[in-house]
Amino acid sequence: MAEKVNNFPPLPKFIPLKPCFYQNFADEIPIDYQSLVKRIYHLWIFYCITLVVNLIGCLAWWIGGGYGVNFGLAILWLFLFSPCSYICWFRPAYKGFRSDSSFNFMAFFFIFGAQFILTVIQAIGISGWGTCGWLAATTFFSTSVAAAVFMLFPAIMFTMSAVAMSFYLLRVHKIYRGAGGSFQKAQDEWNSGSWRDPPSREAQYNNFSGNSLPQYPTVPNYPTGNQWP
Repeated sequence: MAEKVNNFPPLPKFIPLKPCFYQNFADEIPIDYQSLVKRIYHLWIFYCITLVVNLIGCLAWWIGGGYGVNFGLAILWLFLFSPCSYICWFRPAYKGFRSDSSFNFMAFFFIFGAQFILTVIQAIGISGWGTCGWLAATTFFSTSVAAAVFMLFPAIMFTMSAVAMSFYLLRVHKIYRGAGGSFQKAQDEWNSGSWRDPPSREAQYNNFSGNSLPQYPTVPNYPTGNQWP
């Protein structure tokens, strides 16, 4: 088999850094779940774009007479949540579907659930938290209409992200429970240490169809012709 070379994130050649992850939906994700995992990936991209738009909204907020701390926190959230959300909840979902790993599914449920709650708070938009949500945008119309209009865009996108997160959280949980997954299985994977590098479905299949099959010491001899009783 060809060696799998890390391909994500796709960095330009002039950057002296190499990709950290291998990601191939067609190669590693079962065909029944490829569409779902791709949509979760697209949700991560949309959330990152939302953080960029939020940065622009906080800049308009600051220019319109708001506090500069919101713009500073918006920069922090962009550079913190963009990579962390990929590592902490998309990768567990990817590895969970790739290798049917209960531990990774549980990690996805807990972290993605926390991300959903955080996104709801970001959509509300409490002043001083570095997010342009509904509360911050609507109350700023009395100060600067132009800035408030810019602030509405991240509020809408945070809301869309929260709705999508709740949908996919319930969707993945339904699939996991329907396949017989449980917290006990996640504990077993933790105790055995298999959560660190769970085998892919292809590796599990190859192992089963290879050495795991019973081997007959000799070929059975069946009676021929009229010797059958």
